[in-house]
Amino acid sequence: MVLCPARPPRRTRTSHGATGATRSSAFMFPYFIMLIFCGIPLFFMELSFGQFASQGCLGVWRISPMFKGVGYGMMVVSTYIGIYYNVVICIAFYYFFSSMTHVLPWAYCNNPWNTPDCAGVLDASNLTNGSQSTALSGNLSHLFNHTLHRTSPSEEYWRLYVLKLSDDIGNFGEVRLPLLGCLGVSWVVVFLCLIRGVKSSGKVVYFTATFPYVVLTILFVRGVTLEGAFTGIMYYLTPQWDKILEAKVWGDAASQIFYSLGCAWGGLITMASYNKFHNNCYRDSVIISITNCATSVYAGFVIFSILGFMANHLGVDVSRVADHGPGLAFVAYPEALTLLPISPLWSLLFFFMLILLGLGTQFCLLETLVTAIVDEVGNEWILQKKTYVTLGVAVAGFLLGIPLTSQAGIYWLLLMDNYAASFSLVVISCIMCVSIMYIYGHRNYFQDIQMMLGFPPPLFFQICWRFVSPAIIFFILVFTVIQYRPITYNHYQYPGWAVAIGFLMALSSVICIPLYALFQLCRTDGDTLLQRLKNATKPSRDWGPALLEHRTGRYAPTTAPSPEDGFEVQPLHPDKAQIPIVGSNGSSRLQDSRI
Repeated sequence: MVLCPARPPRRTRTSHGATGATRSSAFMFPYFIMLIFCGIPLFFMELSFGQFASQGCLGVWRISPMFKGVGYGMMVVSTYIGIYYNVVICIAFYYFFSSMTHVLPWAYCNNPWNTPDCAGVLDASNLTNGSQSTALSGNLSHLFNHTLHRTSPSEEYWRLYVLKLSDDIGNFGEVRLPLLGCLGVSWVVVFLCLIRGVKSSGKVVYFTATFPYVVLTILFVRGVTLEGAFTGIMYYLTPQWDKILEAKVWGDAASQIFYSLGCAWGGLITMASYNKFHNNCYRDSVIISITNCATSVYAGFVIFSILGFMANHLGVDVSRVADHGPGLAFVAYPEALTLLPISPLWSLLFFFMLILLGLGTQFCLLETLVTAIVDEVGNEWILQKKTYVTLGVAVAGFLLGIPLTSQAGIYWLLLMDNYAASFSLVVISCIMCVSIMYIYGHRNYFQDIQMMLGFPPPLFFQICWRFVSPAIIFFILVFTVIQYRPITYNHYQYPGWAVAIGFLMALSSVICIPLYALFQLCRTDGDTLLQRLKNATKPSRDWGPALLEHRTGRYAPTTAPSPEDGFEVQPLHPDKAQIPIVGSNGSSRLQDSRI
């Protein structure tokens, strides 16, 4: 089975770092609740949905044509994420190349871009770039007070050299040519790995999905042997029960689950469409979901062991050095790496891991868009020219990502990250769940799964799909809106017009659902509105398994299909037949479907 690799967790989503959460177990409790009652059930639903129809995120909506806007909404979300995701990968490429040196450029404060406020943790003779002598092992109180106001060399390298950050989101300044070059490298790599569709990406994912575990283990062994690592791990595990009742924590947990597992992106449906029809996607969904989240927890130990070492070295609390988003991947963690022996080696490993994690997800995003376009057009020409479609999507993504490499790019990246792919994911998932369970009918869908797998979905999943998951998603969405806080970046407050653009990006995916529903309602035959509504929501005549050999039971044609009766089985892509499929257990098997 071809599936997206594990994604970075939501609160570190812009970091694309080792997939560890940046909160204590006050976040982990709602995280696991959301995993059990929303994450795994919706993951199984999307896998079974795409596998049953062997179609992408648009083609599957033959199940209820009026809700095809859900598929378009998934495409919009994947487009936004694909644009800024590769910008983060390009920054990781930049840091990877910058690590190829004897001394990391963000280790000391003796560079042209550093300010007088810079204080490097490696400078044992002074803390203010040579202006005042204070040993690191001296008075801890003085050190603590100084550290609160210091600017680390890694922060100044990130802000003043890599980004050359402007003072406002509207002040684009110049395009950072080094980042632009790395962005081009990122898109070229993604295109080359997808040049033959899942035939090539499936083989690459073997490496991109497994090698990060090797790097994580190396960093874990090194991290837990450092002085102060236990303090960092205890901070990671210590509950903060006073925050459990905050709706934002539960909203973050829901967003984290949707983002980490890839729900509502369309990628799960797309990749599952390449499975064998009788593949046990129930087993896969449970194994992959648990493995994904276990990896996040495991990576949390890696991150906080090294952050604990850094806090011990500075004599401050772990909360002073812990960060989230790009601050974790490109400021706090690189600074911690400078404290390790042979720091360039660890930096190379760390950023190489980020690149692999990011590329694995980017493969899934790009394949989702390409498959949706090819499925929608569906003619023989575009099936044969799929490589050109992939190239066109990659070029468009590169051009749209250029503004994010400007001096104001990080502001726009965070704006897209917080609005374009946040609450819209839960809205899309909720509507998808309701449309399948209540419009198409839960009994019909359970029978489809039984025909495909040989057994109906377990009772727990039936209850979650019908009641629990939609209810949890709805209440979290309501409370998240009630406790909404405008986006900020460090001390920068986003202007109102920027926040308005963020909301427009968020609505642009959700608005696809009612707009297409109205469009479908207008073009559907019927004398009355109720009759039109009924005809627009019932399954198309070609809904069902893509291959005639699998169309049994109520899908079995009573007579041989012909063009005159309008019944036509959608053929599979060449990619969806006779190709190696990557399974959740890492094995390879041959797709035995026939066109």
